[in-house]
Amino acid sequence: MPIPRRQAAFVAALFMLVLIGLGALRPEVAAAGQLPTGTVAGDMDLSPFYRWTSHLPGKSGALLRQEPMPSQPDITAASKALRILYTSEDARWGSGQVPVSGVLYIPKGKPPAGGWPILAWAHGTLGIADACAPSWTGFRARDAVYINRWLQAGFAVVLTDYQGLGGPGPHPYLYWQAEGRSVLDSIRAARAGRTKLIANKVLIAGQSQGSGAALGAARLSRGYAPELNVVGVVATGVVSTFPDGPVALPVRNSANMFLSFVSGGLRDDAPPIEELLSPQGKDLLQAARQACTKEIGLVARRLKVASLADSLSISLDELAAIRIPVTDMPSERLGLPVMVGTGLADATTPPLRQYGAVAALCAAGDKVYWRRYEGLGHDGAMHGAFDDALTFARTRLRGGLLSSSCSDLSPPGPPGVRDPKAPFNDD
Repeated sequence: MPIPRRQAAFVAALFMLVLIGLGALRPEVAAAGQLPTGTVAGDMDLSPFYRWTSHLPGKSGALLRQEPMPSQPDITAASKALRILYTSEDARWGSGQVPVSGVLYIPKGKPPAGGWPILAWAHGTLGIADACAPSWTGFRARDAVYINRWLQAGFAVVLTDYQGLGGPGPHPYLYWQAEGRSVLDSIRAARAGRTKLIANKVLIAGQSQGSGAALGAARLSRGYAPELNVVGVVATGVVSTFPDGPVALPVRNSANMFLSFVSGGLRDDAPPIEELLSPQGKDLLQAARQACTKEIGLVARRLKVASLADSLSISLDELAAIRIPVTDMPSERLGLPVMVGTGLADATTPPLRQYGAVAALCAAGDKVYWRRYEGLGHDGAMHGAFDDALTFARTRLRGGLLSSSCSDLSPPGPPGVRDPKAPFNDD
């Protein structure tokens, strides 16, 4: 029986990211403190821009180089588009500074006194191979339109590819300690030499995978980048988990609940990934090292892969024992106002799981502005939340606060029906 296209792509992305993102490397390939590299790490020859061969500066957020970014039809409000390469600290393998790529957009028009405020936006799941980096491939229409809306609203926008996506080494998918650093260092690099053009007024935002990166950046900001004036964080399609929070939720082990289950990798002492896979899983592994989510979905359909177990030669319990719980965050105060946007038709990260994250943030003492959107799914909620996110951002830039939702939380029901007429509301 054929597997629906959406389910196959979903399952393929799960296998690609759970099993490969961090754990596709034999322990002997990279010693402690050494960044794994090569084809098994998803490294590819894009262009010389992405490979830094000189000595790296010893500080994070140093701008290494920049070049013009090819224009995109949906991004019309930028006066300048730059591909950037900068340094960030490798929080996963402890190898020191690594080059990370990204994009910087400057809005059209005259900057306000003190410079444009800056939005650091963290993208959702695209893949783990270098060719999936949006600074290389460009942004898909949903994301490009979203970026353009922030530019039209008067924000400079910087967008990290994340460590290892474009740059050398593996992409530590959902490992928020690394992704959060990539976000913060992109802001430093964006402002390097542009402090009069780009103000030290920072909003961090992220969607899906990027929600964890955004919350991670917020959590790290005071200790890792205290000089940045981060005024707030926006997270849509939240995937972060809080195991010591007030809402008890089961670990998700099925493909249909994949974003909460995705571990982002295996422990360094785990067996080689090839020893853990079924024949179908090995084929999927090969494809994932070279392709992005859409192409992986086609492979999954061809292989007739219907569940995570189909790709494994071990049980899910055995896999759980060697995974890294990369979405787990401590239930400690962020110290920054947070806006969370949840689509009540989100079947990818169900509303109840996002409620668990909101409840944990509230319990830690953070001020959380939680907006819920009827008929919007995982993708649709990002655009559906834009007007509220912009109101939140402008309020924070003025030093104000919106009313917190923490005093009136109630668990939502199961995902509802998606509105087919809402923009980019495919999932």
